[in-house]
Amino acid sequence: MSTGAGIDYSAWDHIYVSDDEDMTSPFVDTPSLFRMRHRSRLEKMAEFQQRGEDLEDNFAECKRLLEEAQGRLRELEEGSEEDAEKEAELREIQAEVRKLKKDLKSFEKMMEEHRREEKKLPWNVDTISKEGFSKSVVNIKPVTKEETEEEKVEKHKAFVEKYAKEIKHFGMMRRWDDSQKYLSDNPHLVCDETANCLVVICIDLEIDEKHALMEQVAHQAIVMQFILDLAQTLKVDPRGCFRQFFSRIKTADKPYQDAFDHELESLKERVRTCAEARMENAMKELEEEEKQKRLGPGGLDPVEVYESLPKEMQKSFDEKNIQLLHYVIDKMDPEEGKYHMKRCIDSGLWVPDLGEGDDEEENNDEDEEDSETDKEEPPVNE
Repeated sequence: MSTGAGIDYSAWDHIYVSDDEDMTSPFVDTPSLFRMRHRSRLEKMAEFQQRGEDLEDNFAECKRLLEEAQGRLRELEEGSEEDAEKEAELREIQAEVRKLKKDLKSFEKMMEEHRREEKKLPWNVDTISKEGFSKSVVNIKPVTKEETEEEKVEKHKAFVEKYAKEIKHFGMMRRWDDSQKYLSDNPHLVCDETANCLVVICIDLEIDEKHALMEQVAHQAIVMQFILDLAQTLKVDPRGCFRQFFSRIKTADKPYQDAFDHELESLKERVRTCAEARMENAMKELEEEEKQKRLGPGGLDPVEVYESLPKEMQKSFDEKNIQLLHYVIDKMDPEEGKYHMKRCIDSGLWVPDLGEGDDEEENNDEDEEDSETDKEEPPVNE
């Protein structure tokens, strides 16, 4: 029997399937007797198979011994020396080679008979078919290890470093079709890391006063967030449902579009607030750094100390008038003057040694000028 496709089914024309129930009777045999007969048949099958394996092993061993004997025979035949011992050994090996060849043919014949017997065996429930593969699937939720905060930070950092260029490119897209095609070509970008990175880019753009670009990237960040929310609702992988989001947003009704716009405006406001906070913190850090640089030897800020001084003392420092400073301190209460001078010294506004040195230099300059004028005056003739 054959079909038009050229497949020959003639091997299936005469099939006899043996079953253990062929020799059983529902009125005489019991289930235990049926199991006993089945076990007996399995044991006979195993014994028959073992006999075939033994024949193959014996054939392989005989073939190996024959090759070794033929190798020794060639060595003896190639030898130039001839004596009685070698001739006797040569005849012995020749006889062994003949015996092994005879045994090899015998094993071949027995193996061929075993194959013919195997083909004549009727099929049964255990031999009529064999499974191509076996697979068991247990429908349980795998136990996932919860990531620590440090692991999450490292994962986010590695992802952003690897795909920073692709994320920025997606953030600058404007058309729905372009965004969908780009995510189709780069499905690994559909994840929380991309959404977080887009928000960070928005804050950086707002700090740089690039407001239009910030709004564009914020739009793409909301797109990614809506895709992630849809995946969480459907309980599927985000990479498998982003097309559904684009199909819906393109033909969105007013409530869905209003929800999208509301989330977009909320994100923009949060970005502006965060950018302002970052700029304020940066200014505070800068002021603190400048303040630390200004601190005097006693750890006080000269600007704060100057602003806390009385007006007359401030004027003496503005004019760099030491005599005025001494005059103001002399008029003050001794404790108050001592308090203000100590703060001036601790802040570096007043350096006592330097101030005294300046006074001495000024006095020396005045003395030198007086001596020079004395020398220049001509003598008076009486």
